[in-house]
Amino acid sequence: MGVERSTILGHTTAATVMTKETLYYDGACPLCAREMKHLAKLKRESLDLVDIHGVEITDEMPSKEELLLNLHLKRGNEWVVGADANVAAWQHTRFGALWAWLRWPVIKQLVDPVYAFWAKRRYEGLYGEFPSDAKTFESQDTK
Repeated sequence: MGVERSTILGHTTAATVMTKETLYYDGACPLCAREMKHLAKLKRESLDLVDIHGVEITDEMPSKEELLLNLHLKRGNEWVVGADANVAAWQHTRFGALWAWLRWPVIKQLVDPVYAFWAKRRYEGLYGEFPSDAKTFESQDTK
């Protein structure tokens, strides 16, 4: 998101501008697919939803295992991961403010470990044990 300023009749106004972002999700996960179907109906054009199983993984992307473990949202050169990605994706709907409280510091300390635990269990239930050498649950900047 960015802020766009304009001057109209001598008054400066600021408007939030949504930049194009892409949310990568696991379409083989029934709960994930159901949420994405719902999100697809509500989202603005500023968000693309991409099923990981239908995309070619490039060197600039996290590994397929990492993408399958957690939601990943691509924002410019930044990767937003896990609950942060989920909340960021919902900001592209009129209901974004209803999700923002999940990022409040005290709540975030509770939500993030619960999300990480659930994501790992979900991954193991669908694909088996998560590779021990793969990264888990962190936002990162791409270079």
